[in-house]
Amino acid sequence: MFHKYIKIALAALIIGYAGYQFAEGEIGNGIALVLLSLIFVFLYFRNEIILLAFLRMRKQDMEGTEKWLGRIRNPEAALTQKQQGYYNYLYGIIYSQKNLTQAEKYFKKAIKLGLNMDYDLAMAKLSLAGIAMQKRRKREATTLLAEAKKLDKNSMLTEQIRMMQQQMKKI
Repeated sequence: MFHKYIKIALAALIIGYAGYQFAEGEIGNGIALVLLSLIFVFLYFRNEIILLAFLRMRKQDMEGTEKWLGRIRNPEAALTQKQQGYYNYLYGIIYSQKNLTQAEKYFKKAIKLGLNMDYDLAMAKLSLAGIAMQKRRKREATTLLAEAKKLDKNSMLTEQIRMMQQQMKKI
C-alpha cells in the first residue's frame, strides 16, 4: 500500500518520536511506539500485497492472486529486489496455466532477481524445466532439473523431479 521509502520514513519518524517519549519519561509510550515502528520495518522487507497474494495462492484462487498482484502499479520502484523476484514468481505460476511463453519469461526474471527460499527457487527451476521439456529443449530441461534437485534439500519436490525425468526419457 505504501511505497518502500515511505515505510522507512514512517518507521524513522515513529522511532524519533519514541525517543522523545523516552526523554519525557513516558517509557510505556516509547516502547509501544518502537513496537509500532517494527511493523513498518517488517513491511519494508515483506510487502503486504505480496503476502496477501500468497494467501490467495494457497487457496488455489489464481484470479484473486492476479487481482492482488495487479494492485502493485510500478513493481520496480515499489518493491525491493527480492520482492520483485516473488512478484514475478507468482505471475509465473499464474501464467503457467495460461501461456507458457509468458510463464517462462516470468520464471527467468524471478530467478535472475532472486528468491529467499531454496524451495521457491527449486520450484521455479522445476517449472522452467517443464516448460523447456514441452518446447522440446531436452538439454536445458536436464540442467534445470539437476539444479532443482540440488536446491531441494527437504526432498519436497523429489516425486515431481522423478516424474519429469521419466517423461524426459520418453522424448
